Amino acid sequence: MSDRYSRGRTNDESSVSRRTFVAAAGATGATASLAGCIYGDGDDGDGDVVIAMGSTTIDDVEDGMPDLLYENGLDEDIEISFSSQSDDTGDQRDTYSQLIEAGESEPDLMMCDTGWTNVLIENGYLANLSEELDDETLELIDEEYFEAFVDTARDPESGDLMALPLFPDYGCLYYNKNYAREAGYDDDDFEEWATEPMSWEEWAELTEEMLEASDAEAGLATQFDIYEGTSCCSFNEVMTSWGGAYFGGEENLGGPVGDRPVTVDEEEFIDSLAMMRTFVADEHDDDTLDEFPTGIAPTDITSWDEEGAREPFSSGQTAMLRNWPYIVPGTLDDDDYPFDDENDLGAMPIPYAVEEDEAAQPGAGGTTSAQGGWHIGLNPNSERTEEAVQVMQAMTEDDFNLGMLEVVAWLPPKPDLFDDEEATDPDDVGPIGHYMETLRVAGENAMPRPVTEQWPSQAEIIAEQVNQAVAGDQSPEDTAADLQDALEDSES
Repeated sequence: MSDRYSRGRTNDESSVSRRTFVAAAGATGATASLAGCIYGDGDDGDGDVVIAMGSTTIDDVEDGMPDLLYENGLDEDIEISFSSQSDDTGDQRDTYSQLIEAGESEPDLMMCDTGWTNVLIENGYLANLSEELDDETLELIDEEYFEAFVDTARDPESGDLMALPLFPDYGCLYYNKNYAREAGYDDDDFEEWATEPMSWEEWAELTEEMLEASDAEAGLATQFDIYEGTSCCSFNEVMTSWGGAYFGGEENLGGPVGDRPVTVDEEEFIDSLAMMRTFVADEHDDDTLDEFPTGIAPTDITSWDEEGAREPFSSGQTAMLRNWPYIVPGTLDDDDYPFDDENDLGAMPIPYAVEEDEAAQPGAGGTTSAQGGWHIGLNPNSERTEEAVQVMQAMTEDDFNLGMLEVVAWLPPKPDLFDDEEATDPDDVGPIGHYMETLRVAGENAMPRPVTEQWPSQAEIIAEQVNQAVAGDQSPEDTAADLQDALEDSES
């Protein structure tokens, strides 16, 4: 989430690794020891601003990030050191909690997964940036950043900014253009699909046509294993696109726990489950929806996470793939895969079942992409707060954001930069430059997960129940009823 969520990749000296989305680009994770500063004067980091992040992330950014910070206004007398963390983001969260609870002053800055930033906020483990950043910087973030992305860095009660949005990540659908051509589609269609979301019925018909016209073994590869990626992302996108929500809509994502409705035993939730069951089922029955074709996704999706789903698509076995942008450089830069460039690999926003104005739950409906990505949090115990704030202010500059897109393919936190000439030039940023239009649509229609202290256990319950329904082990109606009871109990 990869996890992906352990999305780490093996790092080497090639340009490919520099353009590969790193373990941080995703969505979950956990602890690590704070060891070894690897940039600066080579000592133990005394006097440096220490930034904590996963070890794989450090490998990718150590050569480029410090120079970009200096080029974008950071005083060159302020040295930067990196503190190596586990690539499992949940472990990072636990380590940060332990260190801050113990009063440790390092690290000064911490990369925080959007999936659990709110947990640190709830526990008082992050300094209030609404009090630390200047008004100009706060106004910039309010006006120029993706709103949904920034919301995952705010205190849900006060609205104060508690972390600096660093780079977002969004789910999209990727497809094999050659299979689409065999089904009779061409470049004009591909251009339209890149920014105009389809309905799920249109998408299912297209996928069935591609499957029948090509050598693809299956239509859709996606993630419905029993893990958080299902509950927070792949199913969350489907459910929201049907107008559904776990807890009564967008305004309740951050709580208050125990004082918000549980809304899974509802028609829109049941229909979203039934649609996914239909895609996997061999034939229509009482648990499927007649308006959708059966058999366009393999039953294997119930055991696939991000990498499990990516491999069959990248090798040409499936026509479509739901995944994160990290798959673009990995798929196009590997000679073992039948994708040479953007002429072979297409991308489109997640389809929808109902329009936003028809959604049963507030903030739902329409194309929906799961909100992933990472923020930078300030340790409230830091002894170098002034210097750390300067680092964060440099991170808000356009040239820093575009530079990190080039260095390590971190998407910019500002939608306008997705149209920038530098961001869309593959010669500057690698193959991801071909897909920025689609990713901007995804970013403008992102849905965060409902992150509270209770979410990790709730996510496990949701993933298990959804997995059973899609696999055909339990009806969508029974799943919704059981899940309603389980979530209500977890909220009490």
